[in-house]
Amino acid sequence: MSERKKVFIKTYGCQMNVYDTARMKDVLAPLGYAAVETPAGADLVVLNTCHIREKAAEKVYSDLGRLRPLAAEKAEAGGRMLVAVAGCVAQAEGEAMKKRAPIVDIVLGPQTYHRLPEMVARALRDEGAVFDTEFPVEPKFDFLPPPGAEGPSAFLAIQEGCDRFCTYCVVPYTRGAEYARPAADVLAEAKRLVATGARELTLLGQNVNAWAADGWSFGRLLRELAEIDGLARLRYTTSHPLAVDDELIAAHRDVAKLVPFLHLPIQSGSDRVLKAMNRGHTAADYLRTVERLRAARPDLAMSSDFIVGFPGETDAEFAETLAVIREVGFIQAFSFKYSARPGTPAALMPNRVPQEVAEARLAAVQAALGELQAAFNAGCVGRVLPVLFDRPGRHPGQLIGRSPTMQAVHAEAPADAMGTVRPVRIVGVGPNSLAGELLSGDEREAAE
Repeated sequence: MSERKKVFIKTYGCQMNVYDTARMKDVLAPLGYAAVETPAGADLVVLNTCHIREKAAEKVYSDLGRLRPLAAEKAEAGGRMLVAVAGCVAQAEGEAMKKRAPIVDIVLGPQTYHRLPEMVARALRDEGAVFDTEFPVEPKFDFLPPPGAEGPSAFLAIQEGCDRFCTYCVVPYTRGAEYARPAADVLAEAKRLVATGARELTLLGQNVNAWAADGWSFGRLLRELAEIDGLARLRYTTSHPLAVDDELIAAHRDVAKLVPFLHLPIQSGSDRVLKAMNRGHTAADYLRTVERLRAARPDLAMSSDFIVGFPGETDAEFAETLAVIREVGFIQAFSFKYSARPGTPAALMPNRVPQEVAEARLAAVQAALGELQAAFNAGCVGRVLPVLFDRPGRHPGQLIGRSPTMQAVHAEAPADAMGTVRPVRIVGVGPNSLAGELLSGDEREAAE
């Protein structure tokens, strides 16, 4: 039997890219490609890229430079390393990428990775660089093999693309218009994932709560998914405030499997900045949505996204962002300095904020968020939380899992606790995790 070919895929950026990477492995498996952990000796290297931040895009070219000596070593040994660039940087830069990085053999956008086997075959036939950055009429999901779970937590893409056109964002240009997968397909994939070991599903989409298909709302989809036997938890990301409707709020109230944690980006607390961003809502609109959600689910914890230093942002407008952070009490967040992305309207806006000012504002946001997170974590000590154990700990006999609000929890636990949800009493707080103790059998019965 001939040796299996090796593929190394490096994933940048969002959780949708993590999902896409898993699906690329699925479509390459029938060609004999087995996934490996390093690019050394690989027959195919795929960089699955993100274009949200400028540094992320530049990192791709740095990584391509590091691949050159590995490709040369492969050639000296009589083999060949194909190099493919996938994802949003590939979609945005297209054929210019080949000119800038001649090592690249394949350039494919995020809507075409189901065609990767064909592209690999063409590259191996020495047809020159292969490009496919189209937005095909047929959804890529229709051509992918059925997935299986790779662990107790699994991603499930239900929606892709965005029609919002926030002025700072490249997603509508790299992922295309919004597409919602049919309800039957989503349910079928969810059932397969649970049947192969998933206990928690995270629904993915660039604007996931805008999903609507076959006369179903997103709220109804959550209710239907919650009926799957063996599923313990449901999450979703990333959502938009304008798509939080009455049915979704009711689902947060009624669906026990829907975790009390929501990532709901606001980006800024300033109404002028939000308008310049084309977010379509005000700070007050956002706060009313949070109030309604928490009225439905009082224990709901919130996460968000923030961009500081957007063109024209004043000290007073930045102070409004800090005020919103404190009012909502976010326990987690992603925060960034504004980064101009080529081709977006914001890239042409005047009144750029000096880098040193943006850096100071970012530090202030992260300090405020850090204080809120530390206070929330400290408040967990003494509580009993349901923890889904999903990976080994740092030493024998220890497992690590996640609380419903996405905190990492480590505890001494038997091997058979892996992949299960267990009640854990929180006994300590570390810099990035919680320490816990499994409840005894008698304690579990009392807790139930």
